[in-house]
Amino acid sequence: MDRLVEKFLRNCAIKGMTERSVKGYQSNLKCFSSYIEGQGVGIVEVDKDAIEGYLEHLRLDRGLTMRTAEHHFSALSSFYEYLVFKDIIPTNPVLPVRRQFFKRYKNNSDAHTRKLISEHDMSMLINSTIDIRDKAIITLLAKTGIRRNELITLDISDIDFIELKIRLKPTAKRTNRTVLFDEETAFILRRWLKIRAGMNHKDNPALFLNAYGDRLHRSGVYEVVTTSAERVGLHDPKSDRLEDHFTPHCCRHWFTTHLRRAGMPREFIQELRGDASRETMDIYYHIDENDLKESYNACIPKLHIY
Repeated sequence: MDRLVEKFLRNCAIKGMTERSVKGYQSNLKCFSSYIEGQGVGIVEVDKDAIEGYLEHLRLDRGLTMRTAEHHFSALSSFYEYLVFKDIIPTNPVLPVRRQFFKRYKNNSDAHTRKLISEHDMSMLINSTIDIRDKAIITLLAKTGIRRNELITLDISDIDFIELKIRLKPTAKRTNRTVLFDEETAFILRRWLKIRAGMNHKDNPALFLNAYGDRLHRSGVYEVVTTSAERVGLHDPKSDRLEDHFTPHCCRHWFTTHLRRAGMPREFIQELRGDASRETMDIYYHIDENDLKESYNACIPKLHIY
């Protein structure tokens, strides 16, 4: 098992998966390995019944939600697809269990179902958040559409308050490194920086710090967003329905959707999101920075943040 997992994880790295994703797969597969060893089943002997038993173990014995269990099954299915590719086993035993138990796998159209809130709800969410750091985090996610990992790697030096730009750290998922923000975002970021100055005893360059003065982690951002959203009735942690959850990634969906509704051209939104070019024409189409900034300021929703 260990040897096969090691080869699989190396294959994941070759395919361009991030180090964080590879470690997540490794952790999930370690849990599965412990389970099947306890059942006395070999890795290549695992069948549909064994996989269903593992789901029962995750849900009933460990008390995981269906969403968390689905993360385990994503890693598990990829692993067994690798074994099929290597001709070690004939078929992937995970697939029929995923089809039976996971809604988003049964209906691919549900794969992109995310909770989308109105401009009014976003304004309420931000303005009801008392902590200035948390308010700044949610505002920045909503107004820039950046990913959670992009937010936690930000340093103060990455923020340009003159040009209202942010320079992101390079990542495999993003094609550009510059995103824009508006005066509302600048207002709340400046408020946070005044407070941050008094708690940065470790001289940390990170834009967002935790209570210990260290760089805020991914889990910290998740807790900030979901706790604030739950407080105003926008997030239900007890529900297994994806559309009942408001997470940091929902801010990226909000950003994209409301810019599009405001009439921003698709190629401008694509540029701000850092998406890869989808058409050959995009390679030869160069976006003017001033046009992009003008369109952004015209289309980004004003949330009346205070």
